[in-house]
Amino acid sequence: MKRRPTRHTDWCARDHRCNLSEHRSEEIVVDLPGHGRAVLTRVATDGGAGHAEIRLRVALVDAEPAARRQLGAMLTDLRALVTRAALANRPAPARRW
Repeated sequence: MKRRPTRHTDWCARDHRCNLSEHRSEEIVVDLPGHGRAVLTRVATDGGAGHAEIRLRVALVDAEPAARRQLGAMLTDLRALVTRAALANRPAPARRW
């Protein structure tokens, strides 16, 4: 299998993480022992599209109803996060006086 090499970005890790025609940054890790962990990686495709990849691990309580509430809260907050990030790139609406 041969592919055309792509140029590394300024933030690229420049190692084995760059593969399959994409470039990946070093991981940014937020670790809260006993509570959770988040890992963020910046990714760029060979076509230039940029993405953020987030892996999240959160400790769930033992009681099933409470664990389901935790999951529901996380889904709600994730939806808000993705929406906020997507809207951040849109131009502000023109003001009408």
